[in-house]
Amino acid sequence: MIPRLEPDEWSNDACRGYVIMAMENCGFSKKDIRRVVGQLYEVFDLNSVDDAKEKYLSSPY
Repeated sequence: MIPRLEPDEWSNDACRGYVIMAMENCGFSKKDIRRVVGQLYEVFDLNSVDDAKEKYLSSPY
């Protein structure tokens, strides 16, 4: 069983880790993963968690 993070354990690093795992599982190159993770730093600096939640809920994904 995979342990779940408690709400107060969530962090930008956890999000980046999920993205890295997903990209590795999909076969993305290390170069592409580095590029996306680099972009995440910028996105996290400019947007709130609420912004991200709204984006997810309104997206077609």
